Amino acid sequence: MKYLTFLISCLLLSNLAPAQDKSATDIKALLDDKRFEFAAESASPLRGRTISLSPGYTLDLSPDTVICNLPYYGRAYTAAINPSDAGIKFTSTDFTYTVKDRKKNGWDVTIKAKDGIRSHQIFLTISSNGSSSVRMVTSDRESISYNGNIKSSQ
Repeated sequence: MKYLTFLISCLLLSNLAPAQDKSATDIKALLDDKRFEFAAESASPLRGRTISLSPGYTLDLSPDTVICNLPYYGRAYTAAINPSDAGIKFTSTDFTYTVKDRKKNGWDVTIKAKDGIRSHQIFLTISSNGSSSVRMVTSDRESISYNGNIKSSQ
């Protein structure tokens, strides 16, 4: 009975794994079209431990807009005017976007937002299966990194 349960579990997991992986051409198409969403799963402040995040924290990119809604954990050099705006939340329509191929499968994406009160630089490292990390550098806070996945924005 244990063997049968183990065998069924292995079969179910092997059928789920290919559905989660995206092909490298799909990911490259999302990057070229500038239409993707980064869904954060964990945050790693410069100092401290990695924090698991609940769903809903995203970085959305479209050809003309970057929308960021990510939490922030770390040291801020200036206080937020509105206490409910403690995360990294901004919308930018004036930004630069570059994509570079990595040596061992994947891409490096750099986004620099030029409008707004703070300057934001976003560095994405994306693997060919869609898993990615984001490093956020802001003018008035310590940098912070996020891990998650890239998917098509809707």
